[in-house]
Amino acid sequence: MKINKNLIHTPLLAVSVVLSANALASNTSTVGQWPDLPVGVKSGIGAQVGDKIFVGLGSAGKAFYMLDLKDLKSGWQVKADFAGPVRSGATASVIGDEIYIFGGSGKVKPSDASPILFNTVYRYDISENTWTLANTSAPVGLLGAASYSPDGQQVLFFGGYNKDYFDRYLSDVMTTDKKSQPETWQKIVDDYMGMKPLDYKWNRSVLSYQPTTGKWRDLGESPYLPNCGSALVADGKRAILISGEIKPGLRTAEVKQYQFGAEQPWQSQHALPAPKQSLVQEGVAGAYAGESNGVLIVAGGANFHGAKAAFERGNMFAHNGFGKAFNPEIYVQKEGLWKQVNDLPEGLAYGASFSTNDGVLIAGGEKSDRSASNKVYLLAWDGSKVGIED
Repeated sequence: MKINKNLIHTPLLAVSVVLSANALASNTSTVGQWPDLPVGVKSGIGAQVGDKIFVGLGSAGKAFYMLDLKDLKSGWQVKADFAGPVRSGATASVIGDEIYIFGGSGKVKPSDASPILFNTVYRYDISENTWTLANTSAPVGLLGAASYSPDGQQVLFFGGYNKDYFDRYLSDVMTTDKKSQPETWQKIVDDYMGMKPLDYKWNRSVLSYQPTTGKWRDLGESPYLPNCGSALVADGKRAILISGEIKPGLRTAEVKQYQFGAEQPWQSQHALPAPKQSLVQEGVAGAYAGESNGVLIVAGGANFHGAKAAFERGNMFAHNGFGKAFNPEIYVQKEGLWKQVNDLPEGLAYGASFSTNDGVLIAGGEKSDRSASNKVYLLAWDGSKVGIED
């Protein structure tokens, strides 16, 4: 049975960038060529520990790669294969010298009829090059969630699909034969895609996980609609969440800030502006983001052009009939204000991004033809545009 992927709409990578003294330690400005990934990687994970960046999973299966920013000539090094089932849309965060992988969607066994949302947590020990299944389970679905560590001791999460609802939908749509039962199959899709944003019961709480205790805490609800596929850029205790989707196929242009430990932790920022030659900013999911020379850069991301207007007309299945767009636009935020600058070489989304002293390094992603990219680019703000070096 062939399924229309635009209708099923599984969310992909939520891009996370953590800026810290260690993360920004690299100095590679004398190198003009950034090594491409060994394979295309979309809907995978990215993590950064000091001068080492890691990319893998998603379309790369269990493969996991590391690039030492102080030793670019050695290229991407193959690390130990991921120990769990293959998954897409997981989120990764770093505590000390360990990378934690949360959630994602995939099949427990390759022979299973449909994927599920994983609630497992895996830990990668960088020094030992080993994977371990942590003795815990996420209390909510974390597919499409964004995460970061505000203090080097715990991981905070924003968003995430509802596991019960999405598992049931995936099972129903994947086990119903569209050819022999077209009306039944279409009703499954229409019923799920036609719900209002809050009816999906996505995770609205800011959740905390502390590896040393294995405990999860609820730090309070977000005042915004729950988001999946947001780009996240963190600087110490502060995290900026950029765009993302508020229901399958429908994005938001909202940009907001979360300050860990503050009495009023949430603050709205200016939304992404409409791209040139358009009156509407649809919002993007799976964008690349990071900091370069004092500005915030947001690049690429995917959406459905026309979905916002359809939603505002009352059509809850807002992206029905619209092809998925992979966008090349680059935006910079300087002193709180956004402006559009130049474009990426092509539309890309659902890759990984990392902040270095030289700019925002982006790796992999999904291209307009739905294939996985292996390209690596450095995006650097020069005061008037974003330079792009490959």
